Amino acid sequence: MRFLRSLATSFALLAALAPCIAGSAELRGTGDLGIIIERAAGRAVLVETTTHTILGMFDGLGDLSHASAVFSRDGRFAFVFGRDGGLSKLDLLTGTVAARIIQAGNSIGGAISQDGRLVAVSNYEPGGVRVFDSATLAPVADIPAVYGADERRSRVVGLVDAPGRRFVFSLFDADEIWVADLNNEKSPAIQRVPGIGREPYDALITPDARYYVAGLFGEDGLALLDLWAPEQGVRRVLADYGRGEERLPVYKMPHLEGWAAAGDYLFVPGVGHHYVLAVDRRTWQEVARIWVHGQPVFAMARPDGRQVWVNFALPDNDAVQVIDVATLKVVQEFNPGRAVLHMEFTPRGEEVWISARDDNRVVVYDTATFKPVAELAVDQPSGIFFAARANRIGM
Repeated sequence: MRFLRSLATSFALLAALAPCIAGSAELRGTGDLGIIIERAAGRAVLVETTTHTILGMFDGLGDLSHASAVFSRDGRFAFVFGRDGGLSKLDLLTGTVAARIIQAGNSIGGAISQDGRLVAVSNYEPGGVRVFDSATLAPVADIPAVYGADERRSRVVGLVDAPGRRFVFSLFDADEIWVADLNNEKSPAIQRVPGIGREPYDALITPDARYYVAGLFGEDGLALLDLWAPEQGVRRVLADYGRGEERLPVYKMPHLEGWAAAGDYLFVPGVGHHYVLAVDRRTWQEVARIWVHGQPVFAMARPDGRQVWVNFALPDNDAVQVIDVATLKVVQEFNPGRAVLHMEFTPRGEEVWISARDDNRVVVYDTATFKPVAELAVDQPSGIFFAARANRIGM
């Protein structure tokens, strides 16, 4: 009898909800949604990749001149990190700004924890990492990046999530890597790895989440930290890869999060050089030097790993080149528009979206034919971020 009463209650609830569901907006998932940053306007554009359509706008997001985003585990919410210290939580299904706070004076990016409950932000001013509850944006932890006898604060770069509710980041001014364990939110455990090399400017975590790799601006080479054994310190790899070559003025720093992991190789932009390095992921030795159109900024792998797409810094930032991973050769070059700032592949890689800031457009290309298939009018677009990132470590 109790079961029948419970069943009757359930049917009554469904009957009450039916008119609401029938009259609601079109139902959709989040798997083909994403955002495009309009950097000058302080807005984000909500897009759907399947139909190449703009669904809405998010206004009032502050200084987005160096904005990045991560996504909640279910792909519903995007967390946008602005240069003015703003942290904005965007609801992709309702098209509204769910929450927004100013958490610092100058921030450079962020990450979301393995369990999706914590959002961390790396800050230039004040130097350090601040951690927030992803549901409410309430503060959880503050990790000042202090170093030296006088406890100065370092600018923090290269913040990524790692398994075990950890965040890993680099201290640009202190030449250190820190691993922060947030299992005890009130008292994070910090493991400091000093002496990693001069001026780490950005970093990535490999897709298997084992290695954290920091690029060095103050010298050639990379700092490699094995997260299975961080107590062993860093291993220096690709040291002096540019030895004997004239280093050009660096007009835009490469972004290491975009480094391509494809097959047995990592594809690494050469800082101040016109080449991409192919690195064996097992030995961490250079296996090829692929000369390209200009100073590479992003070197991004198509999801199947067969291609690497590369864009460039000034004065060559109107071009994109495609490297074939099987032959390690450039097989395609084209010009999507002026000031190509970012690229993002659709979840399975059949298309790539490319922002051309100075032409106020995003161009969508078929990655098999290299032909444009769609174009969207967007005001000075920069970063493009799709919700499929929700299920990828370090993204």
